[in-house]
Amino acid sequence: MDVKSAFLNGYIDEEIYVEQPQGFIAKGSEEKVLRLKKALYGLKQAPRAWYSRIDKYFMDRGFRRSLSEPTLYIKSQVTTPLVTGEKYQKEDGSQKVDGSMYRSLIGSLLYLTATRPDIMFATCLLSRFMQSPSQVHYAAAKRILRYLRGTKDFGIWYKSTNDAKLVGYTDSDWAGSVDDMKSTSGYTFSLGSGIFSWASKKQATVAQSSTEAEYIAAAATSNQAIWLRRILEDIGEKQEEPTTIYCDNKSAIAITKNPVQHSRTKHIDIKYHSLREATTRGEIELKYCSTEEQLADIFTKALPRNKFEELRMKIGIYHKHIKGSIRRLMCLL
Repeated sequence: MDVKSAFLNGYIDEEIYVEQPQGFIAKGSEEKVLRLKKALYGLKQAPRAWYSRIDKYFMDRGFRRSLSEPTLYIKSQVTTPLVTGEKYQKEDGSQKVDGSMYRSLIGSLLYLTATRPDIMFATCLLSRFMQSPSQVHYAAAKRILRYLRGTKDFGIWYKSTNDAKLVGYTDSDWAGSVDDMKSTSGYTFSLGSGIFSWASKKQATVAQSSTEAEYIAAAATSNQAIWLRRILEDIGEKQEEPTTIYCDNKSAIAITKNPVQHSRTKHIDIKYHSLREATTRGEIELKYCSTEEQLADIFTKALPRNKFEELRMKIGIYHKHIKGSIRRLMCLL
């Protein structure tokens, strides 16, 4: 990288005075000198002043300086939208940033979630802080941009198939929000290929157990499944069998099959028990799957790289070159 007139852009920390240049001498003050605020070519401090400024520029943006070559700056590619284990909250002690700029960025990212479900959770999580964003929130949002830059050739692959059976996955974390201890629901649906319906949303009430959080998430997933069944029927793909929704919590599944209220369930809002009714009508069937097989996990929490990339592929997101290789392999078979 080359910077035009680089040495003129360095800031001077010490007091340096120069004579007034010819043609710009102030009348009546010919004997006075000028204090230098920025470096000039020929000044022995100019190289160091420029290096200090450009070094701060790169370091503030997350670059790492090479120990072997101080003028070489390195920044690794981001492989996940969020840092695993990082907790975000409204008041994190960092400096506040321009709210309109942050809201514009989050709005653009939300628009992209229509075709990039792999950034759905990260974007929805950061959208909770649009009223008063901080440097931490803004840095996390820029990380999503870096992730998208590195995966710009990725997209959902919808391959031709005779399997038009609607299948869903539902999942929830428990008390994941630091500010109000509410949980996050996530679901996804597919028709024998890449997913076509997905969501990540913070629950409206505080769940008192992981089972309750999973049950609330399953109820929201059930409502979406019923609506999708109606749409599919309208376009000639009526679902003759109950729609299978996979859940990784056996206790939540048991609640749907037991209409008797007891101490663990009697406080749950009535609207969530629509899941039981849908199950009884034969529209929905909640089945168990292990956490390792839970596709909706990508919509409820920040995952480590290996798990994230595994689920990203399972929900149908591939690099365009990989899709071409798979097509050629299928033709050979």
